[in-house]
Amino acid sequence: MPKFDFSVTTRDGQKVESVQIYGKDLPDAERKLRQMYYNCEVTQSRIINPEKEFSQSADIEDVLSLIVRQN
Repeated sequence: MPKFDFSVTTRDGQKVESVQIYGKDLPDAERKLRQMYYNCEVTQSRIINPEKEFSQSADIEDVLSLIVRQN
């Protein structure tokens, strides 16, 4: 599930930057955002690239070798 990053202005005029929400797509993530920030104005939205986020992923062999080394 992709992650979306929003910047919003709340109904009180406060600016909130970098609210990150998972969603099936942009409308789904925005629906979740509006449940948290009722009557907010979305000033910016973008999708966070999942490949960049998990660039240091490890496979199962790497994890098992770390466990074995610690014992």
